[in-house]
Amino acid sequence: MNIKAHINKQTLVRLALVGIIPLILCLLFLWAGGWLTPERLTSDKLINVLQQSGGIHKGYRRNHAKGICVLGNFISNGNASTLSRASIFSKGETAVTGRFAIAGGNPGAPDYAVPVRSMALSFQQANGEQWRTGMNAMPFFPVSSVESFYELQAATLPDPATGKPNPEKLHAFVMKHPEVKPFFAWAKQYTPSSSWASDRFNSLNAFRLIDRAGNEHLVRWSMVPHTRFSPLSDADKQNKDFLQQDLAHRLEQGALEWDLVFTLAQAGDEGNDATKAWPADRKTINAGTLVLNKALPQQQGPCNDINYDPLILPDGMAASDDPILNARSSAYAKSYNLRTHEQAQQAGAHL
Repeated sequence: MNIKAHINKQTLVRLALVGIIPLILCLLFLWAGGWLTPERLTSDKLINVLQQSGGIHKGYRRNHAKGICVLGNFISNGNASTLSRASIFSKGETAVTGRFAIAGGNPGAPDYAVPVRSMALSFQQANGEQWRTGMNAMPFFPVSSVESFYELQAATLPDPATGKPNPEKLHAFVMKHPEVKPFFAWAKQYTPSSSWASDRFNSLNAFRLIDRAGNEHLVRWSMVPHTRFSPLSDADKQNKDFLQQDLAHRLEQGALEWDLVFTLAQAGDEGNDATKAWPADRKTINAGTLVLNKALPQQQGPCNDINYDPLILPDGMAASDDPILNARSSAYAKSYNLRTHEQAQQAGAHL
């Protein structure tokens, strides 16, 4: 086999040194599930593996532990109402409670530690229904099956003898799962931004929009920023809270905005594989603008007790056949139950 045609061991070591392997570890919990396999690969086992890397921080999310709450509105322009009967896409405003975060299980980590960030949103419709979504600032996911999540976690755990991932194990994983190669290639060349405000956040998974006639439309979506991109600077790398401080400063100057853009699948586009990006020429629809105008600390903040389960969807939206969606939902529930129980214990201890 021509090693140069693949991600070789030397390249994998370099990726680990620049933080790509920790990035993979941090991202995996976002997608891990509890129903998982006939071999009983449970969410408990996955959490235990993750905690070997990130540690246990009671009262916090098991991943994306460090974040900040944001408040605002979604202003629909009505363009997506032809695709979905959900009232959120009719012309008008919907209240939004959101959260920005960095990947990883350590709430004290520096903001520059992991390049991939997340935006989670909860839209409260006037009829009482909600739409919740968790998005990430990356174009696609490393692997396509639930089983491979656990294998990648095991392959990237630090070796106790060196404190670094074992390149032999990771190399073997890549040879078994070549679908991971595009993600490694993207991660190697990716330059993080200097602000959450300029990040583009993507759903990664596909969903279905259902119109008033019952027709289904396979889509993915993105929050596309109005703020111009600027790369992570050397000064940012000296400030462990630069993302949160930047966001607070920008909101003091005025609201921040993103456009909600749906990408429509065409024949042949797969809805069950988050590793495959759809072609760039697919039709898009701008559904409206997210306007954020306030930030608050996450602990005791309005976003702290929200489970941003991607399967909390209003009438007019539905999951695709991507098996990872059920896995995400299960993992979110497990994390939510753990941290809220721990928070209750901590509150009781201070009575």
